[in-house]
Amino acid sequence: MASTDVNVSPPGPTVGFDLDMTLIDSRPGIRACYVALAERTGTRIDADLAVTRLGPPLTEEMANWFPAEQVEEMAAMYRAMYPAYAIEPTLALTGAREAITAVQEAGGRALVVTAKHEPNAKLHLEHLGLEPDAVIGDLWAEQKAVALREHGACVYVGDHVGDVRGARAAGAVSVAVATGPCDPDELRAAGADVVLPDLKEFPRWFSDYCSGYRPARA
Repeated sequence: MASTDVNVSPPGPTVGFDLDMTLIDSRPGIRACYVALAERTGTRIDADLAVTRLGPPLTEEMANWFPAEQVEEMAAMYRAMYPAYAIEPTLALTGAREAITAVQEAGGRALVVTAKHEPNAKLHLEHLGLEPDAVIGDLWAEQKAVALREHGACVYVGDHVGDVRGARAAGAVSVAVATGPCDPDELRAAGADVVLPDLKEFPRWFSDYCSGYRPARA
């Protein structure tokens, strides 16, 4: 993945992307990891249900299946198991590669800002050959605004109402894609500026956005 000094303004817009259900369909891999965790711990986990509510931090899902005092331990176990079970079955969503390329070819920077554990997020991107300019993990909802502001992102693309909140907290344009657990009406109600059916529509929208973009002066 390319590395660029965050203090140098690129000629084009810096755009942040969420990962799960925005750039990648990680449901098959996450399901496999939950099934393996259930087998290892002897705990019932409805993996099919868990993958319908991706987005929030892992500990929130773990709290549905384990006592509070075990949540952190089980989350750590899941993260350690994740590379063996979740990377191979995960696919890039249609349009993901083209969306990242559209930003970079416009002279901008493409970031991934995700609630997923950062090392595992990077494994997904490397496995799929997706090459953003930076990856920042372990941030959810409004916490994402910290990384978005640090990198000067003016657009944030995500599939969850938490992503909309993160974009708004950063003062970025919220572009929502209806490929995750939140439907278009939910995303609009949360304050998304733009709602697209999927990332296939992003390059066209981004081209229009760039026509009125003016880089901030250093």
